[in-house]
Amino acid sequence: MKSSTAASAGGKRYPALYIAPSLALILAIVVFPIVYTAYISLTNMNLYHWADFHVIGLGNYARALGKLDSGFFGALWTTLIWTVVNMALQLALGFLIALGLNSRRLRAKRLFKTLLMFPWAMPAYVSILIWRVGVYNTEFGLLNRVLTQVGLEKVQVLASNIPAFFACLALNLWMALPFMIMMFDGALKAIDRCLFESVYLDGAGFIRQNLYVTVPCVVPIMAPAAVMTTFITFKQFDILYLLTMQKGSLTGATLETVITYAHNNAFVSNNYGLSAAVSIVIFGIIVLLSLLTNRSVREDGERGSGQARVKRGRMAPVLPGAVDGQRK
Repeated sequence: MKSSTAASAGGKRYPALYIAPSLALILAIVVFPIVYTAYISLTNMNLYHWADFHVIGLGNYARALGKLDSGFFGALWTTLIWTVVNMALQLALGFLIALGLNSRRLRAKRLFKTLLMFPWAMPAYVSILIWRVGVYNTEFGLLNRVLTQVGLEKVQVLASNIPAFFACLALNLWMALPFMIMMFDGALKAIDRCLFESVYLDGAGFIRQNLYVTVPCVVPIMAPAAVMTTFITFKQFDILYLLTMQKGSLTGATLETVITYAHNNAFVSNNYGLSAAVSIVIFGIIVLLSLLTNRSVREDGERGSGQARVKRGRMAPVLPGAVDGQRK
């Protein structure tokens, strides 16, 4: 009894002893790599200066950000387009498919949900290999087989940037959409059914029910998942690189994002200082976006609980049936 009391008293006096292991782990695997990368970004480290590199200041940042033909801004523009298009499609399709899965008329819902999880649970490399060889292959891929069956010519999807972009987009949706659907499905199940019954009695149809009840209730729940998926999409590497830029099997497309740009500078050009500078710039962009989105999510969460009731209160007077009923 005395020992437990003494341990409790010691914990109150020296709380740092309890958090020291966690802090040491965070410093070792999070803080130190960031600090060391920032240091390398200020040097001329490359294949020829591996041991005798020296500090050159902000030269790598000037090379990456100060020259329009450096390739960084083109890669950043491609990354932004990739992120925006992916997230728009994931949110729209995920919401619509989740609505369909929650329909009372749909049977075998569990079977459909189980099948949807296979692409998401499959290892990324396996999925990419299946699509590259089994779908996009010029000679015996499924896509060209379908085209030849309908009388069209074969296409080299991965040979140029625009077709390769949509090919990578289709694969990313196949891999990432199940997660978004399941998140929307959980958010839809959390909505109180009384809200739908109330607006239905006021004369609201399917579209108005979703506009004034479903969307306001789902947004605060889905915001963290959408933010997390946005960051994952922004720094995505495997799909774009393995489909188009893998060494030994280049396809012809030059679809480069900021992550593949940093990778190529480090492991193809062997310019580790420039690659580290690009990595720090990417890190700064992600931190800035995190601060902005976390603030927005926090504000939405504070007012999200009563948002559906406010929307419903505003909607009722403008519904023709409700207005006529009140006048009578």
